[in-house]
Amino acid sequence: MRGHLKKRAKDSWSIVIDLGKDASGKRKQKWHTVKGTKKEAEAELSRLLNEVNMGQYIEPTRMLVAQYLEMWLKDYAEPNVSPKTHERYSQIIHQNINPKLGQHPLSKLKPLHIQAFYSECLLNGRKDGAGGLSARTVLHFHRLLRKACLQAVKWQLLAQNPADAVDPPRPQRKEMNALNEMETALLLDKLNGEPLFAPVALAVTTGLRRGELLALSWKNINLDSGVMTINRSLEQTRAGLRFKPPKTERSRRQVPLPSIASDILREHRKKQTEERLRLGPAYQNNDLVFPRPDGTTMAPDAFSTNFAAFIRRSGFKHIRLHDLRHTHATQLLQQGINPKIVGERLGHSSITMTLDTYSHVLPGIQEDAVLKFDACLRVAMQRQTQNGDK
Repeated sequence: MRGHLKKRAKDSWSIVIDLGKDASGKRKQKWHTVKGTKKEAEAELSRLLNEVNMGQYIEPTRMLVAQYLEMWLKDYAEPNVSPKTHERYSQIIHQNINPKLGQHPLSKLKPLHIQAFYSECLLNGRKDGAGGLSARTVLHFHRLLRKACLQAVKWQLLAQNPADAVDPPRPQRKEMNALNEMETALLLDKLNGEPLFAPVALAVTTGLRRGELLALSWKNINLDSGVMTINRSLEQTRAGLRFKPPKTERSRRQVPLPSIASDILREHRKKQTEERLRLGPAYQNNDLVFPRPDGTTMAPDAFSTNFAAFIRRSGFKHIRLHDLRHTHATQLLQQGINPKIVGERLGHSSITMTLDTYSHVLPGIQEDAVLKFDACLRVAMQRQTQNGDK
């Protein structure tokens, strides 16, 4: 393969790549424009020729970033992600990425452009003009862009992923607000008699996600054996509520119930049956464990709002609904339960996720383990010394 340079203007060069002949015998060439010194242009020519020789050359396209992202949303994201995730991707693309990067030609999108976009978002990214976006929000932008550009590489629209060479912001880890055993008991005591009592009790004693709680049906709970099966989740989108498969394959799981949770569920089922009989035909029996008072599906956002309102009203320390899941995991780990078992109970995709999420708990567990090991070994050594003296 051959290529050469042509000077266009000061510090502007055309790179001509000879790709041989097409099926009709016509000579096939591709032109690239590069700005910089002749030495820089020669380096780019060498890089392009190397790509051609390695079979990695991607012919330049006139497609803009905005056009590509629309295609990616329709042809990749929509068939492969949940409606809620697709909704979130679309919002990020249309409100944040396209206004800043959308008019760049896809083939000329460089790491520098993406890095500058992140910097601007961190400084002045808010739509109300009140400053920058959080590092966590911009990290979401990065994950989406990286995923979209990776697909462009697979579709042979890009030779390499420009987002791979960008340093995304690193948000500070959110401090988890896990309750201890006494605080958990106090919370349940304050909730006793409230509609939220049973779902909150199940959340804190099993670590279920919000969507898993609200999708739970009675047919998936065996109170005699004390085991419940998690095989779906509830999702809220602009189009409404929908049941969907669990978050990951490992989220499909069987969760043993503590006896206290089984007792609470028995009482909850009794009250639910009484309410169903009282309402008669007005009650829609969908077999849900935690529906609205009329039996219809409870929206996840409404559940969180009701919980937050109760926390404020009761004067209890500030916690989010998701903190109940953290509470369950943290207490298990502090009790010395193997992280692998904890991860399986939570439906984590791997033990790595469990260890990473709860790494702040592990140092204390390590210290306790050393103290217990030291105590046991000292007792054994003392016994051995005593036996040797006999």
